[in-house]
Amino acid sequence: MTVNKARILVIDDEKAIRKFLIAALGQGYHVFEASTGAEGIAAAATHHPDLILLDLGLPDMDGIVVTQRLREWTKTPILILSVREDESGKIAALDAGADDYVTKPFGTGELLARIRVALRRAEQAGVSDALFDDGWLKVDLAARIVSINGVATQLTPNEYDLLRLFIAHRGKVLTHKFILQQVWGDNYSDGHHLLQVNVSNLRKKIEQDPAQPQRIRTEPGVGYRFTAEPASGN
Repeated sequence: MTVNKARILVIDDEKAIRKFLIAALGQGYHVFEASTGAEGIAAAATHHPDLILLDLGLPDMDGIVVTQRLREWTKTPILILSVREDESGKIAALDAGADDYVTKPFGTGELLARIRVALRRAEQAGVSDALFDDGWLKVDLAARIVSINGVATQLTPNEYDLLRLFIAHRGKVLTHKFILQQVWGDNYSDGHHLLQVNVSNLRKKIEQDPAQPQRIRTEPGVGYRFTAEPASGN
């Protein structure tokens, strides 16, 4: 049966790309398509997709503008697909409200993995989990207790706020600017060194191998992504 398939809206002006995505996603998802920003916004309102794949280079408006307009009324995950490789473009899209960014050309396997992560995170977003536990890292958000492999671990207030932010947005790329504003406030919007030091210290406390972090991943020039997921049953 297909009634439980997630709905994905593809907004891209290139017909070949839309055709490719429909073929790649059609077996596992219901796929809708739009070729302009205006059509995409209307389709999002009509079809209520579970996820949106959005190209930045649309003929009628920039994809960043589309993202901003969508974010005025929907929290649907938005995954950007674009040939733009400059860091400023990625940062602008993420700051506008996009959840992830994949540069063209991309592998089908990577795209499907990113889609699964975004959909899983969206499904969990409506649940206010008081406990995060991936089998190694355990965080009791209500009691503000952090344990590593069963041993209580002391974090500084900023380290704890960073970890809580990462857990709340796990799977999503968080820009430097967003993290700084959320943890330190607007006055620290340019404090990248401060953020780097605190992330490094946090990794030393929660990663099994801080030199090869598996939970807090660096997105070069953009920010960080928390990739850990709760263990099955948690």
